[in-house]
Amino acid sequence: MSWQSALACWYLRRQFRPETLKPRINVERARALTAKRVWSPRVPRDWRLRELYGANDMPLRGEWLEPATNATSPEAGPTVLYCHGGGYYFCSPRTHRSIVFGLATRAHASIFSLEYRLAPEHRFPAALNDATAAYRQLLADGIAPESIVIAGDSAGGGLALATLVALRDAGDPLPAGGLLFSPWTDLAATGASLSTNDSVDPMFCGAAIKRATEVYLGDASPTDPYASPVYADLHGLPPLFLMAGSTEVLLDDSQRVADNARAAGVDCELEVWKKMPHVWPMFAPFIPEANRALDHAAAFVRRATSRAMKATNPTNAATQPSSVTSSV
Repeated sequence: MSWQSALACWYLRRQFRPETLKPRINVERARALTAKRVWSPRVPRDWRLRELYGANDMPLRGEWLEPATNATSPEAGPTVLYCHGGGYYFCSPRTHRSIVFGLATRAHASIFSLEYRLAPEHRFPAALNDATAAYRQLLADGIAPESIVIAGDSAGGGLALATLVALRDAGDPLPAGGLLFSPWTDLAATGASLSTNDSVDPMFCGAAIKRATEVYLGDASPTDPYASPVYADLHGLPPLFLMAGSTEVLLDDSQRVADNARAAGVDCELEVWKKMPHVWPMFAPFIPEANRALDHAAAFVRRATSRAMKATNPTNAATQPSSVTSSV
């Protein structure tokens, strides 16, 4: 554990975790604090940022980060549809630029960071509807599904997985893979790590998870597989790559998805990083572990899209599913 990550955990334990100990979620306060603390990196050299914040019914509402030299060519490289975290009620593409910019430059991928509608103004399934609509718009714009990876962190990680399930169920062409950073996949809050990691997670207390569930779901069932994809049948999904910290209260949300995916025959890799806080890649470029995690994630994006593109060639040999859990 680097001194930089130790410092980040110290900061989170003193500045963020106390907010999760409060008996009720103050949505307006969460949004205001996030807006006040957000750090936005510079657009990388030779890349361009296009902000698309028009009407709420736009299928692509959010931000494109694209290589400046091939931004007009959808076939130039991988495309990532990114779903930001924030419990479905706060944060935005702007708050997650550090992770998006870091992933894009490493994978040399164009990334569309989606601004989906937030709860409680827009409860489930508004976010899921926005994510599926955005993916379908990418296809309508001529981007091949085998060149796309759907990614997300925390609530956005759960949303990315739920989007894959919804697209499969609807018969849509599936993307090359799913990339999930510390995903929140069980809104019923039944994971054992909610208790076992309650005292060691520097960011959340376990009880905060159910409070966030109520904001997003309202009266909807917390075991609906489109809200909590840990309860979904995962058969037929593209390869998945998950990362989680060993001390997270949401660790079991990743471990159970990985177990379920493998049981369903899905190519799935899970990396459990020792003592890393929730969605630590957000701290790039300041934390060495965040930079290494983004290196691993970018390698998956390249690997998944390369395999998917090769699979369109019937003469290409089939690859064996991966079933890997590693500690880092």
